[in-house]
Amino acid sequence: MIPSSATTSPAPAMKSSNAGRMETSVRVAYPNSVRHPLLSFAGVSVRHEVPRHDDENVVHYGHPSPDEVSFEVRPGEAVLLLGPSGCGKSTLTLTSNGLIPNVMTAEVTGTVRAAGRPVADHPVPTFAGDVAMVFQDPDAQVVMATVLDEVCFGPENLRLPAGEVLVRAEDALRTVGLWQRRDDDPGRLSGGGRQRLAIACALALRAPLLVLDEPTANLDPVGVEEVHALLRRIVATGERGVLLVEHNLDTAVELVDRVVVLDDRGRLALDGPVRQILTDHADHLLRLGVWLPQATLAALRLRRAGVDLKPLPLTPTELGAALDRCPELPAPSAATDQLSPAGGAQVAVEVSRLTVRRGRVPVLHDIDLVVTAGELVALVGPNGAGKTTLAQAIAGVTRPPRGTVRVAGVDPARIDSRTLAGLVGFVFQNPEHQFVTGRVDDELAHGLRIRKVAEDEVAVRVDDVLGRFGLLELRDRHPFLLSGGQKRRLSVATAIICRPQVLVLDEPTFGQDRQRAAELLNLLGDLHRAGTTVVLVTHDMPLVAEYASRVVAVVDGRVVADASPAELFTDAALLARVGLRPPPVARATGTLVRHTPWRAVTRLAELPSGTTVGAA
Repeated sequence: MIPSSATTSPAPAMKSSNAGRMETSVRVAYPNSVRHPLLSFAGVSVRHEVPRHDDENVVHYGHPSPDEVSFEVRPGEAVLLLGPSGCGKSTLTLTSNGLIPNVMTAEVTGTVRAAGRPVADHPVPTFAGDVAMVFQDPDAQVVMATVLDEVCFGPENLRLPAGEVLVRAEDALRTVGLWQRRDDDPGRLSGGGRQRLAIACALALRAPLLVLDEPTANLDPVGVEEVHALLRRIVATGERGVLLVEHNLDTAVELVDRVVVLDDRGRLALDGPVRQILTDHADHLLRLGVWLPQATLAALRLRRAGVDLKPLPLTPTELGAALDRCPELPAPSAATDQLSPAGGAQVAVEVSRLTVRRGRVPVLHDIDLVVTAGELVALVGPNGAGKTTLAQAIAGVTRPPRGTVRVAGVDPARIDSRTLAGLVGFVFQNPEHQFVTGRVDDELAHGLRIRKVAEDEVAVRVDDVLGRFGLLELRDRHPFLLSGGQKRRLSVATAIICRPQVLVLDEPTFGQDRQRAAELLNLLGDLHRAGTTVVLVTHDMPLVAEYASRVVAVVDGRVVADASPAELFTDAALLARVGLRPPPVARATGTLVRHTPWRAVTRLAELPSGTTVGAA
């Protein structure tokens, strides 16, 4: 929490940018008696090297991102770092212990201090006991052959006694639910399992500062709640601090004390207490395209309908209470089937008695599944359930036994990769796993060229997709040098550019800001309405509620439920069985006492918009 001796100043401070413009930011003021910060940024700008082909002997740098950023993280604080995709959030976290510029080359101006020392003047290992990091891509920090060895690696490098190392490792692995898998190869964990492992490695260091970049992106809803609850306990001691980059704000708002917001140029836009920033500046944040809690988005939609909930709610509980205080509410919007199938009764995907093993361990057990052409089917379930394996089998990425999977009547195990690429587009959970060229535009052109599309048609399609995905200015950039959100957009773009009949996506909104996620989902909706069949793996329950026509729940490698989103989210027993949570809107409306017709509302699209009705 913000230390009790701190005072906050609601009056906005004026900050002058390099371009001479004035920016409004809300700042937190600390008296001199407060302890020194765990981490401080003073006028920090970072410019990455940009490959150019005109003169190989000249180093070129791009625009600074972040740009002239200053703020601090103190003991007992959890600070949320928000900003649109590509603004420099991940870059800023990588400067916190000197990875940038001491390991990853970039031009840095300003000063970053950790534990009171300038990070640029010391080697990265110097800060191993002061700053523990969880990267946006957990695979980037796995180096050992077993889960236990991975967690022991950090404390061992601090030269701790062997007994202490094992105690810390066991404690961390039990905390994240991986102790029973301590002897496994990390590569056998699911994406969410590897993310839990990365968090365990950071916890085992017991550093005063935790820096986490999208630590819950691949976690199931229960896992998200557990991680945020753990971080709350860490900061509640008053001795440690957290710097968090997070798009899932629905539980994070109950963890963080302060919000620091960067604009689309990487400049400091806002810095202040969480409620003040997210409610007083909600309209500004919407314009920036960053995420807001679903409860807040619901209240802003209702405001347009004349239902003015004050103060703006941040959590489902607050939203439900605010709605119940209203003497009257307009009728919910008519519920319509989300993106109902456009392709009639034709079968697009058929899975029959599919069993997949890794070594001797079964991952999927006798899966039967039929997807009709034009459906948008969401595969949901807890981490490690087998969702990604099922998606990969459908897409032909993991070769299933012959005859167990058919896509448009074709067995993926029997056709060549060129034919398969025109039939199924696949987006990996980790975008870097599918990049094969050194330029963004070449990455998009690659699949078309394999299919012998004429070069003039390739150029037209590539330019069209670059524009639709906001990647035009990055066309000559190496895909690995993009931000996490930009990599995700590129991965989706490579999947759709060949115009496949079936599109399979694994966590498509990972790393996206609100605006880009909305654009991506609208694009998927357009493709779906045009007849493309979409199968997506996701832990994003609001996405499921708003877009899916059908939900297939997988637990322990078996399909345990196949229902509409409305049926799933109003069946508490079924949700408990598959380890999911209703989306925030459904959690809010499900508690209503006064307005019983609203209890069936599960998504933003069902909230009224445009009718003027008074509210208390």
